[in-house]
Amino acid sequence: MDTISPVTQLHQEASAPRLQITSAKTLAESSNLTSIPSHYAFTTPTSGDQAVHADHDDSIPVIDFSLLSSSNPDQRSKAISDLAKACQDWGVFMLINHGVPESQMKATVDALMGFFDLTEEEKNKFLGKHVLDPIIYGTSFKASVDKVLLWRDFLKMMVHPKFHCPPEPEGLSEVLAEYTGELRKLARELLKAISESLGLGPGYIDEAMNMDSSLQILAANLYPPCPQPELAMGLPSHSDYGLLTILMQNDIGGLQVNHGGKWFKVDPIPNAFVVNTADQLEIMSNGKYKSVLHRAVLNNKTTRISIPFSIGPSPNTVVVPAEQLVDGKHNQATYISRNYKDYLEFKQSRVLNKGLCPNQVKI
Repeated sequence: MDTISPVTQLHQEASAPRLQITSAKTLAESSNLTSIPSHYAFTTPTSGDQAVHADHDDSIPVIDFSLLSSSNPDQRSKAISDLAKACQDWGVFMLINHGVPESQMKATVDALMGFFDLTEEEKNKFLGKHVLDPIIYGTSFKASVDKVLLWRDFLKMMVHPKFHCPPEPEGLSEVLAEYTGELRKLARELLKAISESLGLGPGYIDEAMNMDSSLQILAANLYPPCPQPELAMGLPSHSDYGLLTILMQNDIGGLQVNHGGKWFKVDPIPNAFVVNTADQLEIMSNGKYKSVLHRAVLNNKTTRISIPFSIGPSPNTVVVPAEQLVDGKHNQATYISRNYKDYLEFKQSRVLNKGLCPNQVKI
């Protein structure tokens, strides 16, 4: 699947002059800012690129996690079937009754907002250069080479197999260690249900992807108010690199997903997670569950924060289509084998808005 209405090229030629990079938060807090700097301006989207709200007959699925673990076999069977339909038709769903306490979710948002409130000098200690650096702070996507900058600051941390976190602000490490521990358990239960929904048995993904050594990354994306949100972009159309992404956000909308060639707004549901399928699940399922395209748009009033938790295979796992989903006639293997670490480096080297990365490793 290709990106719908590609935006201006993100990366500059090596000979182009480099800009002095300022964080989006610092820019947004400038008292005299009435318009965006020119290097934040994307091409104007076409009218067909505008997002709409989902209607009742074609709405983003809602999955009740408590039913996936129900002791009632009929309830659980229906929940597995609903999960399969959500993954196959949309590649994204709202997850309710997931068991993560509301107080813990709020504490995580507050703690990460506290990181972005640190001074630029404190945050810049974690400026990273490589996708596998354990802690990376930055702005845009790859600000040193981006020609058009994104109105976004971010923090990324590898939290499994080994937990990494900035030491400041005080208490951040404790809050995030507890939160990621809860999401790790939740993600593995979801993957068991997804494995079962593919007809593979509940333990297949866990074993094939070496989930005991799973590479898990927690990120925080900060989207400050933008004086011209219709001209700038938070994140352009992209897919995620892992198996699943579990997203928490504050109550400010901005996430949009592509479904059937149209963009749909994902309106936040209080205390719900947004879960989307990602590249490795598309490869492992031999394309049955597509890695969904999504993007983040901006507003001119309020700061939005999104906190995605990416769960992937172990770094050295070679991800291939499951044998049970491949046959010699109608469902031949359509993806090149590649270990997850190499895939991450490959994806990081791509221009962000050039379509779904799994298409670039198809046979």
